[in-house]
Amino acid sequence: MNATDWLGFVGVALILLAYFLNEIGKISNKNIAFILLNLIGSTLACLASVLINYWPFIILEAAWALVSAVSLYKYYKPSKL
Repeated sequence: MNATDWLGFVGVALILLAYFLNEIGKISNKNIAFILLNLIGSTLACLASVLINYWPFIILEAAWALVSAVSLYKYYKPSKL
């Protein structure tokens, strides 16, 4: 396996870990760990897809990273009183 394979493998593993932990009730989808696992995982998977120039997964993982980034923003955004 080369570095690109490892980037993709680690990225997908982080996304799957977030999903698994959510499914077994260990973390909620509003939990910072869930958000960060998805954000970091999708960013790594997107980077690996860019390196191999595979557009379907570039689009998928970029969208996943964007949704995760929005969730992170909402997590830290001060609530209105």
